[in-house]
Amino acid sequence: MKQRFTLLLSGIIIITLCSSWGFFAHKRINRGAVFTLPKDMAGFYKYNINYITEHAIDPDKRRYVDSLEAPKHFFDADHYGKKPFEIMPQRWKEAERQYSADSLNKYGTLPWAIQHYYYKLVQAFKDRDTIAILKTSANLGHYIADAHVPLHMTENHNGQLTNQIGIHALWETRIPELFSAKYHYNKSKAHYIKDPLKEAWKICSKTFRCVDSVLVFERRLTKKITPDKKYALVKRNGRSLKDYSVEYAASYQRSLHGMIERQMRASIAETGSFWFSAWVDAGQPDLNKLITKRITQVNKKQTYQRQP
Repeated sequence: MKQRFTLLLSGIIIITLCSSWGFFAHKRINRGAVFTLPKDMAGFYKYNINYITEHAIDPDKRRYVDSLEAPKHFFDADHYGKKPFEIMPQRWKEAERQYSADSLNKYGTLPWAIQHYYYKLVQAFKDRDTIAILKTSANLGHYIADAHVPLHMTENHNGQLTNQIGIHALWETRIPELFSAKYHYNKSKAHYIKDPLKEAWKICSKTFRCVDSVLVFERRLTKKITPDKKYALVKRNGRSLKDYSVEYAASYQRSLHGMIERQMRASIAETGSFWFSAWVDAGQPDLNKLITKRITQVNKKQTYQRQP
């Protein structure tokens, strides 16, 4: 993905835990998706809920060992013009003919990553492969969640083009960590998705429409507040680091009128629906027979190594 783990503001390095939604939010989204599933799936996923939760962040870890991983986390829609979703072919081969694979990878392949992992999950269900089901479910949930982050849909991914460096971590990490415990997730029941690629593009298109608000509201807020109120020292891993103040984060969240809460809620609903649809497309195998198959320590260690 395109945000950075360190950012420079006012000559002071601010270290954040930003990586896509942030580890905290990704885990919360995958965990929440388990409770959207029908009873024929719920037992298996609830039995393995800790795995599904903890491994929600594997794609972020994989970036350190796989040079091909980063483009899967974003889609710079605005690179393709003011109406990118009207001109971009949805199918990979058609898009590749029009823009070339190198260009597509440079500006992000997130919708196709969702499609790829969806069909991997279908195959895992068909194979009755417990490990593959859990690994792929965790991965798929990660990419679906990334598709709900507006700053994953723009070349201005961290406000670097508008003098708003750090906004990525503010939107997807700082605010969820501070306030998501009070969000109302309203976990709906998973529904069947007829066309996973079309649904992935639909998610990205809807998320892209939020980009302007994300940037404009933060810029307006910055003009109203002094730097000493915007930032504060916070404790992370026993260290005092400069980060956005609680007051500033709260003000920004209010200006967005619940956007982050809605996007987390939508991420949960879509993740559960993609899992459910893959299970249906695989013929609805009996997952209760797989519950007793445990994951070895070796398999746990392999979950974020390079994958196709």
